[in-house]
Amino acid sequence: MQTQDTAPEQFKKLTWLTGTWNRTNLKPGRSGHERWVQTNTYELKGWGLTLRGADTAFVEKLTILVKDSNLYYVADVSGNAQPVYFKCTAISTDGFVFENPAHDFPKRIEYKREGAQLKATISGNGKAVEYWFERQ
Repeated sequence: MQTQDTAPEQFKKLTWLTGTWNRTNLKPGRSGHERWVQTNTYELKGWGLTLRGADTAFVEKLTILVKDSNLYYVADVSGNAQPVYFKCTAISTDGFVFENPAHDFPKRIEYKREGAQLKATISGNGKAVEYWFERQ
Protein backbone atom coordinates (compact mmCIF):
# COMPACT_ATOMS: atom_id res chain seq x y z
CA MET A 1 0.00 0.00 0.00
CA GLN A 2 3.03 2.32 0.28
CA THR A 3 3.36 5.09 -2.26
CA GLN A 4 5.83 7.84 -3.09
CA ASP A 5 3.15 10.33 -4.20
CA THR A 6 3.14 13.81 -2.69
CA ALA A 7 0.64 14.47 0.09
CA PRO A 8 -1.77 16.34 -2.26
CA GLU A 9 -1.64 13.40 -4.72
CA GLN A 10 -2.19 10.94 -1.85
CA PHE A 11 -5.17 12.98 -0.61
CA LYS A 12 -6.97 12.53 -3.95
CA LYS A 13 -7.06 8.76 -3.26
CA LEU A 14 -9.37 9.38 -0.29
CA THR A 15 -12.47 10.70 -2.08
CA TRP A 16 -14.14 7.25 -1.75
CA LEU A 17 -14.40 7.85 2.02
CA THR A 18 -16.95 10.68 1.70
CA GLY A 19 -20.49 9.87 2.76
CA THR A 20 -22.07 8.08 5.69
CA TRP A 21 -20.89 4.68 6.90
CA ASN A 22 -23.15 2.81 9.34
CA ARG A 23 -21.61 0.56 12.00
CA THR A 24 -22.53 -3.11 11.59
CA ASN A 25 -20.71 -4.75 14.53
CA LEU A 26 -22.26 -3.08 17.57
CA LYS A 27 -23.87 -4.72 20.59
CA PRO A 28 -27.70 -4.97 20.54
CA GLY A 29 -29.35 -1.67 21.48
CA ARG A 30 -26.49 0.38 20.07
CA SER A 31 -26.04 2.10 16.74
CA GLY A 32 -23.39 4.28 15.20
CA HIS A 33 -21.87 5.75 12.11
CA GLU A 34 -19.04 7.79 10.67
CA ARG A 35 -19.83 10.60 8.25
CA TRP A 36 -17.14 12.17 6.07
CA VAL A 37 -17.39 15.34 3.95
CA GLN A 38 -14.78 17.11 1.88
CA THR A 39 -14.56 20.65 3.25
CA ASN A 40 -11.88 21.99 0.88
CA THR A 41 -9.33 20.80 -1.67
CA TYR A 42 -7.11 19.03 0.87
CA GLU A 43 -9.31 18.38 3.91
CA LEU A 44 -11.92 15.80 4.90
CA LYS A 45 -13.95 16.28 8.08
CA GLY A 46 -15.44 13.28 9.82
CA TRP A 47 -17.76 12.69 12.73
CA GLY A 48 -18.04 9.40 14.56
CA LEU A 49 -21.11 8.79 16.69
CA THR A 50 -22.18 5.85 18.85
CA LEU A 51 -25.66 5.75 20.39
CA ARG A 52 -26.95 3.63 23.25
CA GLY A 53 -30.66 3.57 22.46
CA ALA A 54 -31.43 7.26 21.83
CA ASP A 55 -28.59 8.51 24.05
CA THR A 56 -25.21 9.59 22.71
CA ALA A 57 -22.54 7.26 24.12
CA PHE A 58 -19.47 8.49 22.21
CA VAL A 59 -18.60 11.29 19.78
CA GLU A 60 -15.37 11.95 17.94
CA LYS A 61 -14.36 14.66 15.50
CA LEU A 62 -12.01 13.49 12.78
CA THR A 63 -10.01 15.28 10.10
CA ILE A 64 -7.77 14.07 7.30
CA LEU A 65 -5.66 16.89 5.91
CA VAL A 66 -2.51 17.94 4.12
CA LYS A 67 -0.21 19.89 6.45
CA ASP A 68 3.51 20.67 6.13
CA SER A 69 3.79 18.44 3.01
CA ASN A 70 2.40 15.43 4.90
CA LEU A 71 -0.98 13.75 5.17
CA TYR A 72 -2.47 13.47 8.66
CA TYR A 73 -5.46 11.83 10.35
CA VAL A 74 -6.45 13.98 13.33
CA ALA A 75 -8.63 12.54 16.11
CA ASP A 76 -10.34 14.92 18.53
CA VAL A 77 -11.99 12.92 21.32
CA SER A 78 -12.95 13.66 24.90
CA GLY A 79 -10.28 12.34 27.20
CA ASN A 80 -7.45 13.85 25.15
CA ALA A 81 -6.39 17.39 26.05
CA GLN A 82 -5.55 18.17 22.41
CA PRO A 83 -6.38 16.60 19.03
CA VAL A 84 -3.99 13.74 18.24
CA TYR A 85 -2.16 13.69 14.88
CA PHE A 86 -1.38 10.43 13.09
CA LYS A 87 0.94 10.59 10.06
CA CYS A 88 0.16 8.66 6.87
CA THR A 89 2.46 5.67 6.43
CA ALA A 90 0.60 3.84 3.62
CA ILE A 91 -2.18 4.67 1.17
CA SER A 92 -3.93 3.12 -1.81
CA THR A 93 -7.22 3.65 -3.62
CA ASP A 94 -8.90 1.20 -1.18
CA GLY A 95 -7.34 2.02 2.16
CA PHE A 96 -4.83 3.81 4.29
CA VAL A 97 -2.72 3.58 7.44
CA PHE A 98 -1.87 6.44 9.80
CA GLU A 99 0.49 6.05 12.76
CA ASN A 100 1.64 7.89 15.87
CA PRO A 101 4.05 5.67 17.85
CA ALA A 102 4.21 8.24 20.69
CA HIS A 103 0.45 8.10 21.42
CA ASP A 104 -0.78 5.79 24.21
CA PHE A 105 -3.64 4.15 22.25
CA PRO A 106 -4.18 3.76 19.43
CA LYS A 107 -0.78 3.96 17.80
CA ARG A 108 -2.09 2.85 14.40
CA ILE A 109 -5.32 3.56 12.49
CA GLU A 110 -6.10 1.53 9.37
CA TYR A 111 -9.11 1.79 7.05
CA LYS A 112 -9.70 -0.83 4.34
CA ARG A 113 -12.57 -0.66 1.86
CA GLU A 114 -14.05 -3.96 0.71
CA GLY A 115 -16.83 -3.17 -1.77
CA ALA A 116 -19.65 -1.43 0.10
CA GLN A 117 -18.05 -2.35 3.41
CA LEU A 118 -15.34 -0.60 5.37
CA LYS A 119 -13.15 -2.06 8.11
CA ALA A 120 -11.46 0.40 10.45
CA THR A 121 -8.92 -1.02 12.88
CA ILE A 122 -7.26 0.84 15.71
CA SER A 123 -4.30 -0.90 17.32
CA GLY A 124 -1.27 -0.61 19.54
CA ASN A 125 0.33 -2.11 22.64
CA GLY A 126 -0.65 -5.63 21.54
CA LYS A 127 -4.38 -4.96 21.22
CA ALA A 128 -6.64 -4.16 18.28
CA VAL A 129 -10.26 -3.07 17.91
CA GLU A 130 -12.16 -3.57 14.64
CA TYR A 131 -15.04 -1.39 13.48
CA TRP A 132 -17.13 -2.64 10.54
CA PHE A 133 -19.20 -0.23 8.48
CA GLU A 134 -21.51 -0.39 5.50
CA ARG A 135 -22.04 2.55 3.13
CA GLN A 136 -25.43 4.16 3.66
